[in-house]
Amino acid sequence: MNAGTVLSVNLAVPEPSTAKRVGITGIAKQPVEHAVLVRPPGPKTTGLHSGLVGDQIFDVAHHGGDDQAVYAYAREDYDWWEQQLGVELPGGRFGENLTLAGVDVNGAVVGETWQIGAELVLQATLPRIPCSTFQAKMAVPHWVKRFTAAGRPGAYLRVVQAGEVRAGDPVRVLDRPAHGITIAETLPGWLGRTDDVLHRLLAADDLPGGVRAEAEEQVAR
Repeated sequence: MNAGTVLSVNLAVPEPSTAKRVGITGIAKQPVEHAVLVRPPGPKTTGLHSGLVGDQIFDVAHHGGDDQAVYAYAREDYDWWEQQLGVELPGGRFGENLTLAGVDVNGAVVGETWQIGAELVLQATLPRIPCSTFQAKMAVPHWVKRFTAAGRPGAYLRVVQAGEVRAGDPVRVLDRPAHGITIAETLPGWLGRTDDVLHRLLAADDLPGGVRAEAEEQVAR
């Protein structure tokens, strides 16, 4: 089933940051015109960090790795934020690798797979959890709370099958798990509430391994 289109592929432009001890951040991303290879980056702290060749991640303790290999955000959600904030928000402003149109990114079911272009297959894993670097970049009062409350987190994805991606590629949903729990629904649980969503996730048979481990850790707390 067709879902939409890749509007832009965005890679990091490193810049200094005082939000964390790392001292540098790759949250600033700019669209590129060329095709970009996407492959599994491996473990979060010891692997290649980003799934996109040419992208850079510096806070490797909290970002990157196989379950956060790619970050996608919908143009439609940007349009909503532009109305809320009264500013223009170009693709890449939130630090996403893929800016998509016609894709219900937040409504993607955890474990849902997308084919992008001819070869690339990605799987929705986690919502984006806003952090102090994001707060500093946006410079909007109470941005972390505001972004979270809006329920438009965008989705992290893991690489099921490597391939190239470029602006204009079609996005097609290959499989949608029956458990029905969406990326947006999981956001409250990932912020520390052991609620019904976490227990429903753990009851599902088709979760990505890293997502199950994260949910189990939250329930244990």
